[in-house]
Amino acid sequence: MHFSLMDPRLITGVIVLALIVIIGVAVYLGWRRKNSVGLRKRFGSEYDRAVREHGSAHKAESKLADRETRVEKLKIRDLAPTERVRFLAEWQTVQSRFVDHPKGAVTEADELVTSLLQARGYPASAFDQRAADISVDHPQLMEYYRSAHAIAVRPGQVEATTEELRTAMLHYRTIFDELVQVQPQGEHKSAA
Repeated sequence: MHFSLMDPRLITGVIVLALIVIIGVAVYLGWRRKNSVGLRKRFGSEYDRAVREHGSAHKAESKLADRETRVEKLKIRDLAPTERVRFLAEWQTVQSRFVDHPKGAVTEADELVTSLLQARGYPASAFDQRAADISVDHPQLMEYYRSAHAIAVRPGQVEATTEELRTAMLHYRTIFDELVQVQPQGEHKSAA
């Protein structure tokens, strides 16, 4: 069988193939855009931070998707009522120490939030990994968490001001309040 470049069957085949490629590219680009919009909406400022950190939206989206996959495998849970009562009492104690020992209270608040996270099922890991894990279910807390933690672990020679310590304590309070509450049915994630 001999084909000529002017053969209508060849021209039709090339046009069909070109249309399939164009439709495939359009579908892929639409999916990528929808995925990007979904991740940006879900992670908020954490999405923007990931883009800055990784240098491109594609790399950031891949890392954020990896976070979601990692956290889906964790057994994140609500606190039992007795645990909640214990954590609330511990928070009251930490908060009451702020007036006399602000730096120590902020350090204790950092440790209490870490303990609360572990009780909820987040693994005991380095701060950056813990923050990445938390960002999946609580992205709105991340700026507070990073800011408060930076003040809590600041070395002694670079002493935090009383106002910075107060701000850190307020941030920890916001984080604590979010993590200690019962998650409404349907919002709570757990590994199946």
